[in-house]
Amino acid sequence: MKVIPPSAAAGALLLAPASSLSSHRGSWSRPTHRAAAPSRRASSSTATALSMGLKTAVLERVARHPVAAAAAGTAIAATAAVKIVLDRPSRAYDESSVAREYDAWTQDGILEYYWGEHIHLGYYDEAEMAEGYKKKDFIQAKYDFIDEMMKFGGIDAAADAGARVLDVGCGFGGTSRYLADKLGPKAEVTGITLSPNQVKRGTELAEERGLANAKFTVMNALEMDFPDNSFDIVWACESGEHMPDKEAYINEMMRVLKPGGKFVMATWCQRDDRKVPFDKKDERDLRFLYEEWTHPYFISIEAYKELIDATKLMGPAKTADWCEPTIASWRHSIWVGVYDPRGWIFKPTKYLKCGRDAYCLERMHRAFKRGLMEYGMFAATKAKKDD
Repeated sequence: MKVIPPSAAAGALLLAPASSLSSHRGSWSRPTHRAAAPSRRASSSTATALSMGLKTAVLERVARHPVAAAAAGTAIAATAAVKIVLDRPSRAYDESSVAREYDAWTQDGILEYYWGEHIHLGYYDEAEMAEGYKKKDFIQAKYDFIDEMMKFGGIDAAADAGARVLDVGCGFGGTSRYLADKLGPKAEVTGITLSPNQVKRGTELAEERGLANAKFTVMNALEMDFPDNSFDIVWACESGEHMPDKEAYINEMMRVLKPGGKFVMATWCQRDDRKVPFDKKDERDLRFLYEEWTHPYFISIEAYKELIDATKLMGPAKTADWCEPTIASWRHSIWVGVYDPRGWIFKPTKYLKCGRDAYCLERMHRAFKRGLMEYGMFAATKAKKDD
């Protein structure tokens, strides 16, 4: 549904009756024969007359509808002011910003109310998109994403039962708990995050579900405490965006993965600007997306693959862009808050933050739609020593 802002509607009221200018059309219609070009003075006089005619028509309309004119002016000014505020990023990355923001998101409960236990995008197949993405359960889309990511990474509930799994950037543990349940009680799933509040909430939910094989701890993914070759599966879903050193991020995950172990990662990526350089609009848009949700920067799918290959520890890395099956998540996130405002309506101190988040969701949708952003998927197996 396209919403027409009040300023646009009021502007249309003022300028719509083109019939008041119809008398000018005959003199400006294309001639049927070639005529000598008018002099510069004549052209200038005619343009001035037209401009004065337009201004006169608008002023007459304003005089007849002063209330509408005042409302239009106020709406235009208010819209411009709001856009100026929203276009100014408010949560730029620093060394403590990721932990601080995720602590706040976890504590206010709004994200969990709408997104459930999974702080990542959902998956919508072609049939669901054709039928209309809003008909799909928003939270179910996130579970479907996990299932599809498991398939992409070659992770099988039976074959990988009892695996030791690391979830890098686990949020409050929705995927960790899902994998702990899916891979069975003999599996051990460890989720790491920078947010103490996420560890606390993740542990509470694991205990509620009786999942003793899902554990959570505060740890920096760039300097993990685990020994080399510790995990059968390393899983990373939408955590790379917050990493200030992408190379260290990849190197650490490859280091703690056992030989023969499976690596699978999903992360937001920007277009490879070596192929199509960024213009000024691209740079402005990327800067907003970096600084509104505390991202240091993004890199391309190609650049991530190069980092994986450069470790010389992995077999061939499989990549894909999952923009199409995930892009509906951005606007779906907004609509669930519109359809059910109970998650935020009683928290007036969070109104501005919610408004900023909704605006950023829309900006993300547009960036992915026009190809500035891509949804990177990666899967690889760590080479064995005798390979």
